[in-house]
Amino acid sequence: MTLNIRIIAPDKTVWDASAEEIILPSSTGQLGILKGHIPLLTAIDIGVMRVRLEKEWLPIILLGGFAEVKDNNITILVNGAEEVSEIDIKMAQENLEKATTDLAKAKNNKDKIEATQNLRKARARIQAANVLNT
Repeated sequence: MTLNIRIIAPDKTVWDASAEEIILPSSTGQLGILKGHIPLLTAIDIGVMRVRLEKEWLPIILLGGFAEVKDNNITILVNGAEEVSEIDIKMAQENLEKATTDLAKAKNNKDKIEATQNLRKARARIQAANVLNT
Protein backbone atom coordinates (compact mmCIF):
# COMPACT_ATOMS: atom_id res chain seq x y z
CA MET A 1 0.00 0.00 0.00
CA THR A 2 1.16 3.54 -0.74
CA LEU A 3 0.18 7.06 0.16
CA ASN A 4 -2.38 8.87 -1.98
CA ILE A 5 -1.24 12.47 -2.25
CA ARG A 6 -3.27 15.36 -3.56
CA ILE A 7 -1.93 18.93 -3.69
CA ILE A 8 -4.54 21.56 -4.44
CA ALA A 9 -3.76 25.23 -5.17
CA PRO A 10 -6.45 27.89 -5.68
CA ASP A 11 -6.17 27.63 -9.47
CA LYS A 12 -5.40 23.94 -10.09
CA THR A 13 -4.67 20.50 -8.75
CA VAL A 14 -0.87 20.41 -8.69
CA TRP A 15 -0.40 16.74 -7.83
CA ASP A 16 -2.73 13.76 -7.62
CA ALA A 17 -0.75 10.53 -7.41
CA SER A 18 0.62 7.86 -5.09
CA ALA A 19 4.03 7.70 -3.44
CA GLU A 20 5.88 5.65 -0.83
CA GLU A 21 6.86 8.59 1.39
CA ILE A 22 6.75 12.37 1.60
CA ILE A 23 8.54 15.00 3.63
CA LEU A 24 6.50 18.13 4.27
CA PRO A 25 7.80 21.59 5.19
CA SER A 26 5.50 22.06 8.18
CA SER A 27 5.46 25.19 10.31
CA THR A 28 7.24 23.25 13.07
CA GLY A 29 9.94 21.71 10.86
CA GLN A 30 10.31 18.87 8.38
CA LEU A 31 7.61 16.21 8.76
CA GLY A 32 8.05 12.74 7.27
CA ILE A 33 4.96 10.73 6.38
CA LEU A 34 4.90 6.99 5.64
CA LYS A 35 1.93 4.67 5.12
CA GLY A 36 0.04 3.99 8.32
CA HIS A 37 0.74 7.45 9.77
CA ILE A 38 -1.69 8.58 12.45
CA PRO A 39 -4.29 11.22 11.50
CA LEU A 40 -2.75 14.68 11.47
CA LEU A 41 -3.58 18.26 10.51
CA THR A 42 -0.61 20.61 10.14
CA ALA A 43 0.24 24.04 8.78
CA ILE A 44 2.54 24.03 5.75
CA ASP A 45 5.35 26.55 5.53
CA ILE A 46 7.01 27.95 2.42
CA GLY A 47 9.50 25.26 1.48
CA VAL A 48 10.26 22.11 -0.43
CA MET A 49 8.10 19.01 -0.18
CA ARG A 50 9.92 15.84 -1.18
CA VAL A 51 8.01 12.91 -2.65
CA ARG A 52 9.64 9.48 -2.88
CA LEU A 53 8.61 7.55 -5.96
CA GLU A 54 10.32 4.14 -5.89
CA LYS A 55 13.95 5.16 -5.22
CA GLU A 56 13.80 8.70 -6.61
CA TRP A 57 12.97 11.89 -4.72
CA LEU A 58 10.91 14.54 -6.49
CA PRO A 59 10.89 18.06 -4.99
CA ILE A 60 7.81 20.30 -5.20
CA ILE A 61 7.82 23.85 -3.85
CA LEU A 62 4.90 24.64 -1.56
CA LEU A 63 4.03 28.24 -0.77
CA GLY A 64 2.21 27.79 2.53
CA GLY A 65 -1.08 26.15 3.43
CA PHE A 66 -2.37 23.13 5.35
CA ALA A 67 -2.06 19.35 5.12
CA GLU A 68 -4.35 16.62 6.39
CA VAL A 69 -3.17 13.03 6.80
CA LYS A 70 -5.83 10.37 7.26
CA ASP A 71 -6.05 6.70 6.23
CA ASN A 72 -3.00 6.91 3.91
CA ASN A 73 -4.56 9.87 2.11
CA ILE A 74 -2.76 13.20 2.25
CA THR A 75 -4.61 16.31 1.15
CA ILE A 76 -2.49 19.44 0.92
CA LEU A 77 -4.21 22.78 0.37
CA VAL A 78 -1.65 25.42 -0.59
CA ASN A 79 -1.54 29.10 -1.51
CA GLY A 80 0.62 28.10 -4.46
CA ALA A 81 3.01 25.42 -5.67
CA GLU A 82 5.78 25.18 -8.22
CA GLU A 83 7.29 22.18 -9.92
CA VAL A 84 11.07 22.16 -10.15
CA SER A 85 10.99 21.67 -13.92
CA GLU A 86 9.65 25.23 -14.16
CA ILE A 87 12.65 26.72 -12.31
CA ASP A 88 15.36 28.63 -14.15
CA ILE A 89 18.31 28.23 -11.76
CA LYS A 90 20.03 31.44 -12.95
CA MET A 91 16.82 33.44 -12.45
CA ALA A 92 16.29 31.79 -9.05
CA GLN A 93 19.78 32.84 -7.96
CA GLU A 94 19.15 36.40 -9.15
CA ASN A 95 15.82 36.47 -7.26
CA LEU A 96 17.59 35.24 -4.12
CA GLU A 97 20.14 38.06 -4.35
CA LYS A 98 17.41 40.65 -5.00
CA ALA A 99 15.28 39.36 -2.11
CA THR A 100 18.29 39.52 0.23
CA THR A 101 18.97 43.12 -0.83
CA ASP A 102 15.29 44.08 -0.55
CA LEU A 103 15.12 42.69 2.99
CA ALA A 104 18.20 44.67 4.02
CA LYS A 105 16.65 47.86 2.57
CA ALA A 106 13.13 47.33 3.99
CA LYS A 107 12.12 50.23 6.21
CA ASN A 108 8.61 49.41 7.45
CA ASN A 109 6.92 46.23 8.66
CA LYS A 110 4.94 45.71 5.46
CA ASP A 111 8.08 45.86 3.32
CA LYS A 112 9.96 43.57 5.74
CA ILE A 113 7.20 40.96 5.67
CA GLU A 114 6.99 41.04 1.87
CA ALA A 115 10.79 40.87 1.50
CA THR A 116 10.99 37.98 3.98
CA GLN A 117 8.34 36.01 2.06
CA ASN A 118 10.17 36.63 -1.24
CA LEU A 119 13.45 35.53 0.35
CA ARG A 120 11.90 32.31 1.67
CA LYS A 121 10.40 31.54 -1.78
CA ALA A 122 13.74 32.19 -3.48
CA ARG A 123 15.55 29.92 -1.00
CA ALA A 124 12.97 27.17 -1.56
CA ARG A 125 13.47 27.35 -5.33
CA ILE A 126 17.26 27.02 -4.96
CA GLN A 127 16.85 24.17 -2.46
CA ALA A 128 14.44 22.32 -4.76
CA ALA A 129 16.77 22.68 -7.72
CA ASN A 130 19.62 21.30 -5.60
CA VAL A 131 17.52 18.29 -4.51
CA LEU A 132 16.79 17.51 -8.13
CA ASN A 133 20.47 17.75 -9.10
CA THR A 134 21.78 15.43 -6.34
